[in-house]
Amino acid sequence: MTHTGAPEQECLTCRSLTGEARISPGPPIHTGRYWVIEHAYPCAMRGWLVLILQRHAEALHELTAEEWTELADLQRRSAQLLRAATGCKKEYLAAFTDKPGFPHLHIHLVARSPVLPEELRGGQIFTQLNVGPAEAVRPTDIAAFCVKLAEAFPGTAEHKR
Repeated sequence: MTHTGAPEQECLTCRSLTGEARISPGPPIHTGRYWVIEHAYPCAMRGWLVLILQRHAEALHELTAEEWTELADLQRRSAQLLRAATGCKKEYLAAFTDKPGFPHLHIHLVARSPVLPEELRGGQIFTQLNVGPAEAVRPTDIAAFCVKLAEAFPGTAEHKR
């Protein structure tokens, strides 16, 4: 993993990727050549994936052609996985790198449940992220879900490094 730009101690994502201070309570769902797929935490729902660039970059325009290619493939495969694992109606995709501590490029891929209340749809889904302990899915449940997704990740056998 290469770090350029913000120093590692200022980037919570870099610290999580190195194992210094993991964010997700579960294991990585998939590790590709350039990207790692994790489950967001704390959140009030299962099926909130985060595709994280393994090197530190802060903007989409910084991606190489190879990073873009892998990202597109992982988004497709992850959406298929979420649909199979959660029965979601849709998947939301978003990239924001402006929150303090999180300048590192990461892509949110969120399973939108068919029973999600109307007031939580669209951008309001982010109210389900960084919730308190009482609202968050239990860490053990997230960890078990990550293991299940890792075992079922589409095309894993042919994409092993």
